[in-house]
Amino acid sequence: MQKEPSTRDKHRRAFWRRMFIHSGIALGLLCLSLGLGIWGYKHYEHLPWRDAFLNAAMLLGGMGPVKTDLSEPGKIFAGLYALYAGLVVIAVAGILLGPGVHHLMHHVDWDEPPEDE
Repeated sequence: MQKEPSTRDKHRRAFWRRMFIHSGIALGLLCLSLGLGIWGYKHYEHLPWRDAFLNAAMLLGGMGPVKTDLSEPGKIFAGLYALYAGLVVIAVAGILLGPGVHHLMHHVDWDEPPEDE
């Protein structure tokens, strides 16, 4: 006969399952965003894919673009992509912190309403 897992083990397993799912979502969002940046730099600036990757990755990483002498459409794309990249960083941080905050709430019983006496 198998022993029933404790509530603590169930919470730990649920935490790691949520962490895995949220990490996959964050990775997917980063890959999609990087692909969008590569496409934009290839389309508007006619950069080779390695240079387009470098510029997009640097913007997503918060370092800024490498190529700064841009065409007029390229400047608009780069500005919009930089704003978008900043929001992606915030979103990914929230997605990755969510399971940890949820686990902490369970650990200290923040999710239970106070009892009326």
